[in-house]
Amino acid sequence: MSDWIDALPQHLRDYLKGHRLDEVECVIADLPGIARGKAVPASKFARQSEFFLPNSIYFQTITGDWGDAAGPEGFVEPDMILKPDMSTATAAPWTGDWTLQVIHDAYDRKGAEIPFAPRNLLKNIVKLYEDKGWTPIVAPEMEFYLVAPNLDPGQSIQPMMGRSGRPAAARQAYSMSAVDEFGPVIDDIYDFAEAQGFEIDGITQEGGAGQLEINLRHGDPVRLADEVFYFKRLIREAALKHKCFATFMAKPIEGEPGSAMHIHHSVIDAQGRNIFSDEKGNETPAFFNFIGGLQAHLPSAIAVLAPYVNSYRRYVKDHAAPINLAWARDNRTTGIRIPISSPAARRVENRLAGMDCNPYLGIAASLACGYLGLTQGNQPTEPFDGDAYKADEDIPRDLYSALELFGAAKELGAILGEEFVRVYSVVKRAEYDEFLQVISPWEREHLLLNV
Repeated sequence: MSDWIDALPQHLRDYLKGHRLDEVECVIADLPGIARGKAVPASKFARQSEFFLPNSIYFQTITGDWGDAAGPEGFVEPDMILKPDMSTATAAPWTGDWTLQVIHDAYDRKGAEIPFAPRNLLKNIVKLYEDKGWTPIVAPEMEFYLVAPNLDPGQSIQPMMGRSGRPAAARQAYSMSAVDEFGPVIDDIYDFAEAQGFEIDGITQEGGAGQLEINLRHGDPVRLADEVFYFKRLIREAALKHKCFATFMAKPIEGEPGSAMHIHHSVIDAQGRNIFSDEKGNETPAFFNFIGGLQAHLPSAIAVLAPYVNSYRRYVKDHAAPINLAWARDNRTTGIRIPISSPAARRVENRLAGMDCNPYLGIAASLACGYLGLTQGNQPTEPFDGDAYKADEDIPRDLYSALELFGAAKELGAILGEEFVRVYSVVKRAEYDEFLQVISPWEREHLLLNV
């Protein structure tokens, strides 16, 4: 046990200093991005190199029901072998005892990667870049709401009560006073992040009532996806400590802006140079090809970037979310934005992904579209001039339409993997069928006596 503890990163040794490690949570992300796994005594974890979970965790819908995605062998729930990636070991500082979390990777009994495991999928997309001599770099932005506790799903979600005793107000973007309203929650987010060894680039108030954004430093896509996966749990725990909820729904409050997971992309070559800039600092053909790939293939990836029926409520004209695939420099109305930067830091921002997407799958799908652009030589449209909300919409407006495009996308499906596309489509269609069984208040109000 002591040898294993001594090999942990310094921040974890600092966290455990003077304490006895009690428990290790062995976790893995399912399709929605929920942490599944087992909690084991630390002494047992030190003696084991793997553990087991049934592959059916990847066939569950968000409601806990099942999609018929088991394949020709039938629903027999064979065990997957889950192996720890010790580079992901981190604290669980909200627990009552001294606990660590470790992300695991999933394999079948023959040692092959489970193709529909989200972390495996992202690793495979990164390897496509590496095989070309490229290293993809991403920087995700996380938007979320702090809301009042909602114990009755029949009631609308309300903003949380701030320290002033008043509920959070909307349209206070970048207000420091608004951030101060949530000070105790934010303090715990910082404390939990420090204990877990994560570096926050900044926290800002967004335009919604109680809506915040956390920016992470750029880096390796798998590591950043791990951090977003961990951060979602961290933020929820910090909120619960202060008797409020943190929600990553794409559109939790009617009339308020949605929450996105904007993904910034750059690619460096074997010499460490950004392939989007040439030696004189000009934009390169690769820069335009990457944008062209996003424009050509993102419509087929929307089912992954916007995975729920609620996700499409975010794509509303003039509500801080894109409605098309226009691109422009320093223009937040477009789906693809080029932020102001030095040539060395030139990057492409995908603004379409919702915060409700699985971070591994969202980053993988976005990188896959850019990779296709780079390898196929896709050319973008002319950069958009002005307000892109005045342009035509060109992304799916509902989950069913998005799944139709996703299932028919041969090129995107080939690099994401046929088995992933099959399982994801089956589970999401089952989820959509479940949704259709629910009658909404709008239908009762307007249809009951009028049709």
